[in-house]
Amino acid sequence: MRQARDQLIRALFDEYIEMYAGRDDRLTAHFSENFSGFTGGGDFLVKNREEWVKITRQDFSQVPGRIRIDLLDVSLQDISDDVVITTGFFRIILPIPDNILSKETARLVLVFRREGHDWKIVSSTISIPYHMVQDGEVYPMRNLYDRNRELEALVEERTRALEHTNAQLQKLSNTDGLTEIANRRSFDLLLAQEWNRALRAGSHLSLIILDVDHFKHYNDRYGHLAGDVCLKTLARALAEAERRAGRLVARYGGEEFVVLLPDTDAQAALEIAKHLQQEIWALELPHADTDPGIVTVSLGVASILPSRQCGSNDLVQQADLALYRAKHLGRNCVQTAPR
Repeated sequence: MRQARDQLIRALFDEYIEMYAGRDDRLTAHFSENFSGFTGGGDFLVKNREEWVKITRQDFSQVPGRIRIDLLDVSLQDISDDVVITTGFFRIILPIPDNILSKETARLVLVFRREGHDWKIVSSTISIPYHMVQDGEVYPMRNLYDRNRELEALVEERTRALEHTNAQLQKLSNTDGLTEIANRRSFDLLLAQEWNRALRAGSHLSLIILDVDHFKHYNDRYGHLAGDVCLKTLARALAEAERRAGRLVARYGGEEFVVLLPDTDAQAALEIAKHLQQEIWALELPHADTDPGIVTVSLGVASILPSRQCGSNDLVQQADLALYRAKHLGRNCVQTAPR
């Protein structure tokens, strides 16, 4: 008996929810002539059926599309043979973009009374923990639209700020802190990319490694701050001399710099290295511990036609070997890797 009674009470509640969610006007026929209730976002008591039917139809007109009711809990109360009460806790998912109301838990209390052969709703009280509605509303739609626009604008603003921050962090992670040109990490990444591209295209890839001559003596004589200024000046001169797309000037470590030259064969790379050497001479940075009396560099040049039989490390090793030869031959010169 108790189970059958609970099933009846739950069926009454489920029928109401289905009609309400489906915006079914037949729901109005279930209201008792002796109806009273509170609207969800309002602050007034409705004391007659006609007014509640009007509000219900206003609700259906304001949100004509089917809404979703996500039930969280339902309580059934069997008050007497003729009176039952249901209390439901749920979330309302409106057919609009909404990040506010859908996260709130609403409560609906329905009182059913048997009138003749039918069960009628004599009281309905829904509580929605959100702002009060404006005139002509059942749900606070205008407020929801405004708040959602504010949230969307805020999300867009935060997204742009995050993208900017990520871009800045990415730039910092690939930039040498002293010279503000590309760092070793950036060079390693681009070398791998350009190697694979040259392998696919069947094009040459060249590399110049250059080292500041007698830089330890420079620091000892002029001080480490002056040494930092010297490296910054050289980095700026190298970067300005090699602005062509795809080429990269990076600080390799200490007083060493690298210049990556895609689509460049050995002869062209050699000419570029000689040009860079002349650009550094033209700076005429004083260095009393070199024969010319100015800052000079030693340069090693290597060029490879990438294949499956070798890797990008071979290009670096060849350029490094050429740099070693330049230093061995007295510095302040350009040497190429042995062929």
